[in-house]
Formats: sequence, C-alpha cells, structure tokens
Amino acid sequence: MASLTRIVNDQERPLGVLNPEQRLAYIRDGFVVLPGRVGEDWLARLREITDEFVEKSRLLSESTPLFDLEEGHCAARPRLRRLVSPADLHPTFWEFVSESVVADIADDLIGPDLKFHHSKLNFKAPGGGEEVKWHQDIQFWPHTNYSPLTVGVFLDDVTTDMGNVGFIPGSHDGPLYDQYDGERWVGCLKDADCAQLDTQSAVYPEGPAGTVTVHNCRTVHGSSQNSSDRNRRLLLQTYAAADAFTYTDLVKKSPRGDTLVRGHAARWARHDPRPCQVGPSRVRTIFEVQQRED
Repeated sequence: MASLTRIVNDQERPLGVLNPEQRLAYIRDGFVVLPGRVGEDWLARLREITDEFVEKSRLLSESTPLFDLEEGHCAARPRLRRLVSPADLHPTFWEFVSESVVADIADDLIGPDLKFHHSKLNFKAPGGGEEVKWHQDIQFWPHTNYSPLTVGVFLDDVTTDMGNVGFIPGSHDGPLYDQYDGERWVGCLKDADCAQLDTQSAVYPEGPAGTVTVHNCRTVHGSSQNSSDRNRRLLLQTYAAADAFTYTDLVKKSPRGDTLVRGHAARWARHDPRPCQVGPSRVRTIFEVQQRED
C-alpha cells in the first residue's frame, strides 16, 4: 500500500471527472487510457493551431530550439519530430493545459494542489517518424517525489500501425533505471535492463482522436516508427503535485513551469525516500539524445 500513496496524494478524495476504476487502474498499472475524452470543439482548435506551426516549419532547413525536425524535412514535405513547449507559444495551448478536462484528470490523480511542468507536441510522420526507445521520464526532470504525470491527447485517430506509445504495466513500481551509457546521457534503458522487463506485456493504446493517456513519471514506455500513411500527432502536458520540486531540469526553460493550475502553493516539499537519477543540465530533446545527434 505504501507505493500507492507515493503516487496518488489522497485516494479517498472525491473524484471530479474520473471514476474509481480509472484511478485504480492508474495506481495499479502506472497508466490509464480514456478513449475519446477530449471533445471535437477542443480538437478542432488544437489542430488548427498545430497546422499553423507546421506551416511555419516549412521555412526551416534545420532544427531550432522550438522545432525538432526529422531527417528529410523540407518545405514541400514538412516532417517534424516535436514542437517544443507549445503552451508557451500560443494561448490556445495554454488554455487547454490550464482549463480543460486534462487538468481535471491530473487533479483527480495528484491534486488538489497541482502545478504545470511542461508541454510538448510530438509528431510521427507517415512512413517514418522517430522510434522512441524504452525509457522513464523522471530522470529527465527529477523531482523530490514521483507524483509527476503526463497526459497525452491523440489529435488524430490512432491505430496499431502508427507508432503509438506502449506502456509496460506495473513498471512504475519497479526499479528506476540508469539512463546513462558510461558518462554519456542517452535517455533510455540499456539492452540488459530491457531484457529483464516484460516488454511483451506492453499496452499500445489506440482509439479515436481525443483519446487520453495518462502515465506516471516512473512508467517505462516507448514507441516504434509510424508505418501507416497518416500523421500521428500527440499533444503531451506534464503536471506535478504542488509539493514536488525539481532538482535539475532539462525542460525548465518553460516560463510557465511550476505555474499553479489547481489549489494552493506548497509550503513544504514532499520527499520520496527512493533515490532519483539526475540527468545533465544541457537541454536536448529525447530524439536528439537517443539518436546520439551531437
């Protein structure tokens, strides 16, 4: 029972938008899937703004601090891996992070005092898209406790051939893995560690646009390339309990980081007794790190 309270602040607090089974699934598995949870009105707004940024990327020939481009990107055929910090780039993204159902979902799991940490918009272009190797998130932005979670939103219908994210059930209650290769930060698990995990049990959620996934910062997850002929766009927003504070942070460039979105600011930091690996301070995306792009 102790491991459950490390993740969810108050299991007896009344729920706002989740049901008890969904909260228990998150506690047990380290992730939960909520099909079609974001409505079409929000999806239309988010897609429109996303398309505007894709249009801007046509002017670029190489990656920038905001646009992480896939090899082969060009004006005629834009291929993005990531738009960095969308909540800082357009008010619609921030409104979604702070006022929509995704904040309510996070509140049900780690509230009532909740703060925003960062956001990102990942792309998997048709017939490609970057593989994301098995990894855990918290080593990229270690906190005093393991409350941080990430809420993903499908902006498109997602099927099994689109390189959707896979989560290994129960891995959040297992080891925190070393994501260095010697002295080099690689942001993924070693082959020997993967061999000890039941990767065959991984769940790869699919579903209509608006489907929501929520995963804990310790949950092992990864994704393959997109073998379909359709774009797969995944909007991600990370929240933490207000009493979780960062040690160091690869994404702390977000000016909205640590903004309170529910409840009250913490006067005391809550410390999980389990240690947390500290990643380097240089900011790079997971794609650049895992692919060892120097």
